[in-house]
Amino acid sequence: IMESTYGDRLHQQESEVKNKLRDIVKRTVERGGRVIVPAFAVGRVQQLVLMLHQLIDEQQIPSVPMYVDSPLAVDVTRVFEAHPECYDQETAAFLSRDEDPFGFKLLQYVRESQDSKKLNALQGPFIVISPSGMCEAGRVLHHLLHNIGDPKNTVLITGYQAENTLGRKIQDGRKHVRIFGDPVEVRAEIENLDALSGHGDREELLTWMKPMAPALKKVFLVHGEVGSSAALARAIQDRYRIEAIPAVRGTQFELG
Repeated sequence: IMESTYGDRLHQQESEVKNKLRDIVKRTVERGGRVIVPAFAVGRVQQLVLMLHQLIDEQQIPSVPMYVDSPLAVDVTRVFEAHPECYDQETAAFLSRDEDPFGFKLLQYVRESQDSKKLNALQGPFIVISPSGMCEAGRVLHHLLHNIGDPKNTVLITGYQAENTLGRKIQDGRKHVRIFGDPVEVRAEIENLDALSGHGDREELLTWMKPMAPALKKVFLVHGEVGSSAALARAIQDRYRIEAIPAVRGTQFELG
């Protein structure tokens, strides 16, 4: 049984993702806007912070205030900071320069709700990263409510958005959405960095299953929309000559 979230596509290389993030930030700041980033508190927030730190150190983006607005994300980041033995080479490089990978002068972590509310009263460009990643709950809803109607701003989607979530509606280009039950016009620029997702793309999934492929008789595909599951099923059949079946609610199989 295997997931198929991105079974119909290949992710961009990390360097391409970093360049795209750079361009989005520069473009938004140049027009005086804010970058609102819904993100998952575990892993995605830290990944984005690290990438922004690199871009600041390399002087590739303007020096604007940046905020991580989430008590959970703050706590998770502290766990990351406490375990440098788990860092990859790229992250460990900050330590060799006596830098905190997840902390720098322009970045502020926001824990208290009253401090979160103050962000929407700020003037000028800034970046705020805030859960939830699919815009279904959490402080990011307040940031969206205050900023999604301004064409100067950008909403940056950084992970998989399930069907019927607010994040998916924004990603799909809806011109009007409901936030806290009220209709809101979407006038901000909407951008997407799905390559940051923790879900593997088609090639990563195929590579992962390669060692066990000779012993497999059948593969069931779950956690994917119809198109992505069907595409991965075809790829598995073409490469490994194994029957792959996208899961359908109510279907039964006898295993033996």
